[in-house]
Amino acid sequence: MMTDKVRIETLDATSFKGNNDQFLARQAEFESNVRSYPRKLPLAIAKANGVWITDVENKDYLDCLAGAGTLALGHNHPDVLQSIQNVISSGLPLHTLDLTTPLKDQFSEYLLSLLPHQGKDYCLQFTGPTGADAVEAALKLAKKTTGRNSVISFSGGYHGMTHGALSVTGNLGPKEATSGMMTEVQFMPYPHLYRCPLGIGGQAGIDALSYYFENLINDVESGVRKPAAVILEAVQGEGGVNPAPIEWLQRIRKVTQEHGILLIIDEVQAGFARTGRFFAFEHAGIEPDIIVMSKAVGGGLPLAVLGIKKEFDAWSPGHHSGTFRGNQLAMATGLTTLKILKEQDIAGQVAVKGEWLKAQLTQLQKRFPQIGHIRGLGLMIGMEIVKPQEPTDHLGCYPADPELAVLLQKKCFEAGLILERGGRHGCVLRLLPSLLISQVELTLFLEKFEQALLSAGLQPQG
Repeated sequence: MMTDKVRIETLDATSFKGNNDQFLARQAEFESNVRSYPRKLPLAIAKANGVWITDVENKDYLDCLAGAGTLALGHNHPDVLQSIQNVISSGLPLHTLDLTTPLKDQFSEYLLSLLPHQGKDYCLQFTGPTGADAVEAALKLAKKTTGRNSVISFSGGYHGMTHGALSVTGNLGPKEATSGMMTEVQFMPYPHLYRCPLGIGGQAGIDALSYYFENLINDVESGVRKPAAVILEAVQGEGGVNPAPIEWLQRIRKVTQEHGILLIIDEVQAGFARTGRFFAFEHAGIEPDIIVMSKAVGGGLPLAVLGIKKEFDAWSPGHHSGTFRGNQLAMATGLTTLKILKEQDIAGQVAVKGEWLKAQLTQLQKRFPQIGHIRGLGLMIGMEIVKPQEPTDHLGCYPADPELAVLLQKKCFEAGLILERGGRHGCVLRLLPSLLISQVELTLFLEKFEQALLSAGLQPQG
C-alpha cells in the first residue's frame, strides 16, 4: 500500500520569520514554566558557527556558554558535522540499545585510552544520555559494590536534577518542593578560594578542611556511617568555579582508599581539556574509582558514560539499563571531538589561553573592584561580583552582589556577549567558551566585557 510522502521542512536561517520577542512569546505559550535560559538570554537562535551565534534578527553574539561546556569545539565544527553525515550515509542504525557496532567499538577503545594508564584498569558503562543519568548509575553501583548505603557529597557541588543526583547536589533551591530525598547523604564543606567555609582562609583553611574530612571518617563517634562513596567535582562548575586544592583532593583520595570507599569524580563539565588537562582530577595526580563523563564526550550530542575500575564492576547483566545508551551519532561526534582534543593538544593550548585570560581579567579587576575574585583553570573561569563600597569580612572579602551580577549578565548580552552566572546567590559570572576560541576572539571578549561594565554604570578606578 502506497502512502503519501511526508513533507520535510527545509531549515535554513532565511526561512525563520519573526523577531526574538515573537519566538519567545510562543515558547512561553508552548513550554513549561521550568525553562530558565530564555529568561536570562532572550533570543531565538537562527544559526551558529564556532564561538558565534546569530539570532533571528541577524545580531551576532560571542558565545562564552557553549552549551554549558558541551560544545568543546564550538558550534557546527566541520569535522563534527562530517562525522554525522558519515553515519547517516553508512547505513549504521541510529538506535542500538547497548548492542555492538563497529563505531561503538572504535569510540570505546579511544575513550578508554584517555583514562589513567590508557584505561587498562577501567571498563565503560553507557548510561542514559545525561550527566544526571550517569551520576545515578555511579551512586547505585557504589552501593551495590560496597554493600553500604551512605554517600558523602560537598557543599556547592552540582550533580544533576534527578532524584539521587539532586540528593547529592548542594543547591537548595531545586530541593524546596521535593520531599523524600535519598537517605544518608552527608554534606561536607568544600574548599573555597575566596570564602573559606571554616572562616580561616589560605593554607590553614585547606589544612583544616583536610583534617576535618579525615577525622570524620576515622571518628567512631562521628555519627556518620562509613559511606559507600564520596562524590565530588575536581572543579565545581555551577557552584561558582571552585577548583579543589591539590593537597586537599589528594588527601580525599588517600582516605577513601584506606577505608575502601569508592571515589566518584564528576567530570561532566570540567572534563575533556576544559581545565588545561584532559580531566580535572589529573591536576592532583589521582585516579578515581568511578569517572562520570557527559557533555563534551558526545561532541555536542547527548551521551553519558562511566569509567569504572574493573574491580568495582559489580553489575549483573541488565541490573542498570536505559533505552538510549547506544546513541550512534553521539559516538561519532564524540570520537571526532576526542581525537581533535588529543591529537591537536587542545588541553595544552587551553592552559595557555586560560592563564593569559586570567591575567588580563586581573588587570581589569584593578580598575573595577566590583570584580572581587577571579578563579578557575583553563577555559573554566569565574568572576565573583562584590560590593567594594561595603566593609569586608575578617578575611578581607567583600559582600556578594547578586543584583549587580544579574545586571552585568544583561549588559553583556546587550553588548553581544553570552555568559552564565553561578555560585552562591548567582553572583559569579562564568566563562565556558569553545576550547578553540582564538586570541582575537578572547581579546574581543575582554572589549565586550569592559563595555558591559561601563554600561552598567561602573566607574573605572586608577
